[in-house]
Amino acid sequence: MCLAIPMCITTIDGLQARCEARGVFRDISLFMLQDDPPEIGEFVMVSVGQAVRKITPEDARLSWELYDLILAETPN
Repeated sequence: MCLAIPMCITTIDGLQARCEARGVFRDISLFMLQDDPPEIGEFVMVSVGQAVRKITPEDARLSWELYDLILAETPN
């Protein structure tokens, strides 16, 4: 199973972007979004270094809230 993480795009260089989520930065590929390229400030779901779809800021927030709930219930 793969888990996609919501991230905000901070810079774009061709089909590469730098994204941020909770203070963590990652360089990702925008190859899969060529038909509807995201812009700086937009949110994307990132899986295995690839942006797989654009999402709204609200969807990003809700995703993180759900991940926080899951992590709170997971034993260490």
